[in-house]
Amino acid sequence: MADLLEISAARREFVTPEGGRLAALDGVDLTVGANEFVTLLGPSGCGKTTLLRAISGFEVLDSGTMRLGGADLTALPPFRRPVNTVFQSYALFGHMTVARNVGYALEVAGVPKAAREGQVAEALEKVGLAGLGARRPGQLSGGQRQRVALARAIIAKPRLLLLDEPLSALDRNLRQQMQLELKTLQHNLGIAFIFVTHDQEEALTMSDRIVVMRAGKIEQIGTPRDIYRRPRNRFVAEFIGETNLFPVTVDQIEGDLALARTTEGVEMRLPATGRRAGEEITAILRPADFTLGRTGIPGHVTRAVYLGSDLYIFVQPQAGGPEIRVIARDGAGLTEGAAVHLAHDPARVHVLEAA
Repeated sequence: MADLLEISAARREFVTPEGGRLAALDGVDLTVGANEFVTLLGPSGCGKTTLLRAISGFEVLDSGTMRLGGADLTALPPFRRPVNTVFQSYALFGHMTVARNVGYALEVAGVPKAAREGQVAEALEKVGLAGLGARRPGQLSGGQRQRVALARAIIAKPRLLLLDEPLSALDRNLRQQMQLELKTLQHNLGIAFIFVTHDQEEALTMSDRIVVMRAGKIEQIGTPRDIYRRPRNRFVAEFIGETNLFPVTVDQIEGDLALARTTEGVEMRLPATGRRAGEEITAILRPADFTLGRTGIPGHVTRAVYLGSDLYIFVQPQAGGPEIRVIARDGAGLTEGAAVHLAHDPARVHVLEAA
């Protein structure tokens, strides 16, 4: 996939109320391919929105470069960049019809009415709002208003579409529906999307690649599967979904497997490749990686939370140490105090590369 956007050593600092300086972007390097859906993910204050605003031109970098399709964007003002943004608030004109909202940029640019109406109808059809052009934003649902904002953003056929948490105001069911629709729309349009969110589910559902950020830096870039199954460090492991972390010491190597134990004595098995006896490591297993059986880590249930198709349980190991979080798909009848054994596939164990 050819790179559409290239960002190199991007830095943006702000003055704090105390008179110090805060690096909202601290040497960020990133590439985005044509027709790629990339999500910037991280907690509040990590720099993801600042990066999005820098791409759009609403923030000026202190240093670093940005290139789009080989052309230098760094010094270009927002109106000269082939980039559009969908904002969290949608920013629709309440006194205008849906059709005029969508076609407003074409109207300002002097596009003839007949041509403008044709492009507006095409954009509304692409986002599933055909026939609603005469309505006003106040007469639409939240999901429909979000589609109007999308139609307005794509009508000018930008090379890159930026989306700043556009689903955050929607209820859970509609948000999940729109996640799938957004990904389908992006694929059909052939436009690269950069999506900002702090919601891990959104990132995992829609993205071709996820960019995990913290304190102005990129912690890890990878596919949703890579980020979830092979986090680079403890921050990524704990930020992306639920996880169990086990600080263990490798006791011995037995063929293809390594036997390791926590300080409390909880035993784990993991692949022996790259491991050595006496090594101290941090192993992780997701709640769904455990199965209930007759062998494995012994313990008892301290809490059970019903999730519909699954049962989410907390297990206190018999040997001691922190509770283990488990999704028990075969946990019918499990209640507080029930004795269990937690088995795991050694191949599912991931060893963190860094703290």
